Amino acid sequence: MKLIGVVGGGTMGAGIAEVCAKAGSEVLVLETKQEFAGAASERIAKSIARGVAKGKISQDDADAAIARVRVTLDIEEFADRDLVIEAAPEIESLKAEIFGKLDTIVKPEAILATNTSSIPVIKVATATQNPGRVVGVHFFNPVPVMSLVEIISTLLTAPETTQAVTEYVSATLGKTPVQAGDQSGFIANALLIPYLCQAIRMLDSGYATREDIDAAMTGGCGHPMGPLTLCDTIGLDICLAAAQSLYDEFAEPHYAPPPRLRRMVEAGLLGRKTGRGFYEYN
Repeated sequence: MKLIGVVGGGTMGAGIAEVCAKAGSEVLVLETKQEFAGAASERIAKSIARGVAKGKISQDDADAAIARVRVTLDIEEFADRDLVIEAAPEIESLKAEIFGKLDTIVKPEAILATNTSSIPVIKVATATQNPGRVVGVHFFNPVPVMSLVEIISTLLTAPETTQAVTEYVSATLGKTPVQAGDQSGFIANALLIPYLCQAIRMLDSGYATREDIDAAMTGGCGHPMGPLTLCDTIGLDICLAAAQSLYDEFAEPHYAPPPRLRRMVEAGLLGRKTGRGFYEYN
């Protein structure tokens, strides 16, 4: 798989494009507007430049990686891709629409993958005429740093599809793949989201302050950051979407999004990306 397509040039899409380009793949990123395309290119270039500044990649290799990435507004250009990874917002109807279009454009032998963090993959796979070539490939943020990738096979995913993407993730990208069942949240988020929601409920009850909740989990449990800081880092809108997806799937109370989380998202308090969440950021 030398020709890679990435749908979406936001934080996750840009990160996926970066790691694929640095691994030697030719990457085409799809965006919807010219200003978004420019922002995606800048995002990728800045991230690679940070790697140069930290001594993780040479300037020559950085220049070569940047040259292997191109951003387009035309989905028809994905016709020759060997692997297309969708990294659009966590909206089931949007992802299904994208996969329906890709299925008619991308060559039949190519693999279509979704980077969804919580939506069951079969829900987008059935938007295609060949769900056997659809698989979940869930990267973690920040993609250039995090080593784990969840590979999610549906009941209809062909074994050769799973094998091919697993080998690409491991051998080409140098990341650690784990195999997960096609249930909302997969492995990591099925365990993480209830923990984050419980931290929000604890804060809302007045049982402990935000600082003490975070300090307890960093100092007492050895976590790199506390749950409320992590919510702000992930984005409260992403946390809400994942919690809602898990609750829709399992209907268990500990998966239900806390009301405070809903109100914060409705107020636009999404964490670091908006400057305010559980904490305030410059």
